[in-house]
Amino acid sequence: MKIQNITCIGAGYVGGPTMSVIADRCPHIRVTVVDMNAERIAAWNSDHIPIFEPGLDAVVKRARGENLFFSTDIDAAIKSADCIFMSVNTPTKTEGEGAGRAADLKYIIACAEQIARSAQDHTIVVEKSTLPVRTAEKIKEILAKNSKQSFDVLSNPEFLAEGTAIKDLENPDRVLIGGENPEAIAALFEVYAQWVAKEKIITTNVWSAEMAKLAANAMLAQRVSSINSLSAFCEATEADIDEVAKVLGSDSRIGSKFLKAGIGFGGSCFKKDILNLVYLCEHHGLPEVAAYWEQVLVMNDWQKKRIAQLVIKKLGGQVKGKKIAVLGFAFKKDTNDTREAPAILVCETLLQAGAEVVVFDPKVSAQKVQADLSYLSTHQSHLKSANTVNDACVGVDAVIVLTEWDQFKMIDWASVATQTKKSAWIFDARNCTNHAAIRAAGLNLWVVGK
Repeated sequence: MKIQNITCIGAGYVGGPTMSVIADRCPHIRVTVVDMNAERIAAWNSDHIPIFEPGLDAVVKRARGENLFFSTDIDAAIKSADCIFMSVNTPTKTEGEGAGRAADLKYIIACAEQIARSAQDHTIVVEKSTLPVRTAEKIKEILAKNSKQSFDVLSNPEFLAEGTAIKDLENPDRVLIGGENPEAIAALFEVYAQWVAKEKIITTNVWSAEMAKLAANAMLAQRVSSINSLSAFCEATEADIDEVAKVLGSDSRIGSKFLKAGIGFGGSCFKKDILNLVYLCEHHGLPEVAAYWEQVLVMNDWQKKRIAQLVIKKLGGQVKGKKIAVLGFAFKKDTNDTREAPAILVCETLLQAGAEVVVFDPKVSAQKVQADLSYLSTHQSHLKSANTVNDACVGVDAVIVLTEWDQFKMIDWASVATQTKKSAWIFDARNCTNHAAIRAAGLNLWVVGK
């Protein structure tokens, strides 16, 4: 069993970067990324790819047209493939059993049905999307019911982080492959072994692989909520969260990653996956376990609301008629992804309280900001965007830093102070700016956890 022709269904934040790196590192393998969204595929074939990710543009340009292709012809790509990655969206269900928590598998089911209809020979089907444990069983049932061909189903969850996706793909901590057929596992193993050290490629049964992805995201999200809960306690006691985190991080049993206090986590994965974990725990009769993990989300939302309300409190208890600059709208630096971005809730709170909000983000467009807050139709006239930090800060009563972009570390606060109102407040909700420069410019400063 040898993989020579890969098709990936789904050209989003996982499928696009992952397949681009596979094509770049495996020039002998033909890689085709397909999607129903013609506009997205057109963007992947253009000079302006739809996803901002450091290093991605160069990888795509090296492989595209050689052994990397982007297409809307899903059936043709399935027919020619000996390995198919399922990288479609698995949103949280909005209706029916498990609504608001369980993963909606409608796209996975439709994907499996299309594979069954179009596959023309034995095919390895790879779960790349984050899925509930035992989803592979459902996929196998669909394939067996709708096709006379034979299939192997593997779980190969992604562990990349937006903003560092290319680094994570090119030099991963680990690659996980779960399956039942050793030959199919070995075939995918050899793909990754073209550039990943073999000792970093972990093989398990398919159920462990599905569970490991949920577990990893749950543990990481739990650390964020834990450090943010401690940041509030530090503010109340005059302890310094950075000093506390340094002590914690120096403990080899804990480690330093994900111990930076801030506004809370966002993005498409953590909230969705923890909600799914909560649902699955309840489904299996483990309500106490479900409640434990649900509290991670409660804590995360509380941190965002706490900081938004603190801004209002520092500005005299009301912000009606006041102008506030928001620096950073993406959920983290080095991405243009705004899904579940903390900035959305903060802006919503301020706009509903009557403030005028001006947003600057180096990679998120004004149109995207407006779209993400379009549900606040009565407040749209108070929401604006700016092209630079200084433009955003003209006449403002406060500045809130909500994304840890590197360029925000080098803001000329003396220049900013000439644009803001006298003694304006700077709220560093990411603890990522030059605090000495802010104070030297005569501006008031609040820093999370201090």
